Amino acid sequence: MPDEPKRRRLATRLIRPDRRASTDFQSLATSTSRGSTVLFKSVADARDSSDPDQYRYGLYGTPTVRELALQIAAIEGAEHCLIVPSGQAAIALPYFAFCKSGDHVLLTRSAYGPNTELAFDTLKDLGIEVERYDPMIGAGISDLIRRETRLIWTESPGSITMEVQDVPAICAAAHERGVLVAIDNTYGAGVLFDAYGAGVDISVQALTKYAGGHSDLLLGSITTRDVKLDQQLRAAQRLLGMGVSPDDCSLVLRGLKTLDVRLQRLGDSALKVAQWLKERDEVTALLHPAFPDCPGHDIWQRDWTGSASIFSVIFGNWTREQVVCFVDALELFGIGYSWGGAGSLVMTYGDLRRPTPETGKLLVRLNVGLEDPEDLIDDLEQALSRACP
Repeated sequence: MPDEPKRRRLATRLIRPDRRASTDFQSLATSTSRGSTVLFKSVADARDSSDPDQYRYGLYGTPTVRELALQIAAIEGAEHCLIVPSGQAAIALPYFAFCKSGDHVLLTRSAYGPNTELAFDTLKDLGIEVERYDPMIGAGISDLIRRETRLIWTESPGSITMEVQDVPAICAAAHERGVLVAIDNTYGAGVLFDAYGAGVDISVQALTKYAGGHSDLLLGSITTRDVKLDQQLRAAQRLLGMGVSPDDCSLVLRGLKTLDVRLQRLGDSALKVAQWLKERDEVTALLHPAFPDCPGHDIWQRDWTGSASIFSVIFGNWTREQVVCFVDALELFGIGYSWGGAGSLVMTYGDLRRPTPETGKLLVRLNVGLEDPEDLIDDLEQALSRACP
């Protein structure tokens, strides 16, 4: 009769149990794989490798993180994807991966505010020159490209003021001069706009917004079709320590299951609310890509398959005090930054200098959520009456 295996002591058994549950289990949900340390079968298996599919350390991803990266890449039509801690991290990493002291970058004036802050604060201190350009420049951007230009940032539609850029024309001009083009593709969620069909080299998203969909996490993604660009991004990610939580990734994986239906509902509701506001005398400008008076509307018709949940209105005949009164009077629109979640949001910007310094402070951005649009319209109506009695 064989000897019974030696029973290890309690402290050891707590760390290395004698028995484990079977892993032969299938679920509709992706499992959440947590861990900092990754175990190898042998010293040889622990060799250094640039293979993104080889798990080496939790900072560089677990199966949950990798699954999300694969799904985002597939949605965008890319080959490679990195998941990073936030949308701002997704914006910052390409700068550090591709730019060095003495390089020149072109950044649209309609870019997300923290992108501009990064450009004229940290990057300036590092010797990287960032020049802002008119978002409607199109092919004319060729005149701004220098010998030392390394990267052009696009964002379409523009943050807050919603300009739709001619991304294909910008990409064509950039590639003639060997310059990379990146896009903040958060508004389109990788669904409404084919960034790679337009010619971009790098696409970033704040997964915080439509992909996550419930305003309860912070994550970003960076995709590319070029393996060399991906390798540069991964090297920068490793050295900057941009790891992410598998738990947050699991929430985005859950959100992706309803992304299509949520985008459709959010887009339809936003159109309904925007159309109602368009008819109001108080509104002097409506900035929504699907409406003819939005800058770049014709480009949107050509390149886009739909619109999303945010748009802006300008109360050009009001005072700043009336704008604040209107926003404060809203009951169903929470006053807050971000967008893309289930709840409606509103924000106004006292120091915004777009479209002009005079109208910027009279602009209100609305994010339409999943509430009934008729209730949202009722809320807007009562707030308008209180701001403009």
